[in-house]
Amino acid sequence: MVKVLGKVTTVRVSRSTLKMLERLREKFKVKSLDEAIQSLVRQQRKTVINKAFGLDRDRIKTFNEEDRGEDRN
Repeated sequence: MVKVLGKVTTVRVSRSTLKMLERLREKFKVKSLDEAIQSLVRQQRKTVINKAFGLDRDRIKTFNEEDRGEDRN
């Protein structure tokens, strides 16, 4: 079930997709397939954001005065 503007609708999926969604529901420990799909979407969104904005996460070091690049003598 997918909620659209507070209403419920039916989404047709293959039996194999249903089995995958049921396994995800168990993995995410949620009560409904709708919650499993929402969790999957949130997880995918987070992955995309981290991939786009976390490119230099492990390469950036703390700024210090030697990094300033100007002569203050």
